[in-house]
Amino acid sequence: MTDSLKSSIEDILHQATGEKVSVELGISLSGGCINNATSVKTSLGETLFLKYNENAEPFMFRAEANGLEELSKAETLRIPRVYGYSDKDSEDAPFILMEYIASGPKGKGFYEAFGRGFAEMHRVTKSQYGFSEDNYIGSTPQINGWMDNWTDFFREKRLGYQISLAQKSGLWDSQADRWWEVLSSRLEEFIGTPHEPPSLLHGDLWSGNYMTGPEGEPCIIDPAVYYGSREADLAMTEVFGSFDSRFYDAYRESYPIEPDYKDRSEIYKLYHLMNHLNLFGRSYEGSVKALLKRFGS
Repeated sequence: MTDSLKSSIEDILHQATGEKVSVELGISLSGGCINNATSVKTSLGETLFLKYNENAEPFMFRAEANGLEELSKAETLRIPRVYGYSDKDSEDAPFILMEYIASGPKGKGFYEAFGRGFAEMHRVTKSQYGFSEDNYIGSTPQINGWMDNWTDFFREKRLGYQISLAQKSGLWDSQADRWWEVLSSRLEEFIGTPHEPPSLLHGDLWSGNYMTGPEGEPCIIDPAVYYGSREADLAMTEVFGSFDSRFYDAYRESYPIEPDYKDRSEIYKLYHLMNHLNLFGRSYEGSVKALLKRFGS
């Protein structure tokens, strides 16, 4: 830990606690597939979680901090407290400093509590679709802003933006373009207009973005927050293998979903598969084209 980074962290903790705090580096931890992470020990006897990345995208950690803060407003699932962050304008590697949540075994009723908490989080709503700032899904920019129409938002800010990235990278061909032209023109027919106000969404909830806390409780991390159709959030939980059935049973019991959700969910999965195409290349091309062909031919 450089002297400058140590000083930055101590300043953040002083502002957060009102006390003079000294810190020292702890042990290396997992920061996901993009970032580095380590524990930080404080003179107050706490252990904190430091995630950093010299090559972080601009404002990535600010977006993460704001996303976690937005999720915490729901008060339904455990969210790590954020103490502070630093972006590209810092002398040091950009970082985010947050509460360290020790992982424990799943408690009795873990998936039921997870499903209920996720459903209640979706009851937090806004009057428009989007978010107050752009953020990231993985390391890909996620374009937000506010819009009144869900179909237009999902067409332009989600699928359309991913397509523009694929075109720039040479991962999009004329056949995909023909299928997309049909799908785009029929998107209102396929996903319709939600009968509910825009819900608070995690945005990127898969098995790698939740954990079990020390008391066996569900915790969610690494969000790509925005307000949208809650079906889009549920669909993401199914992209890389569904969660335990008890999660979905508890969710539906707390907040029932429309019987034709499954049809729409495939469209919502397309966004995440396209993001993986842009992040990891042609290994995802077949999955993307299969969905494009299904809805665009």
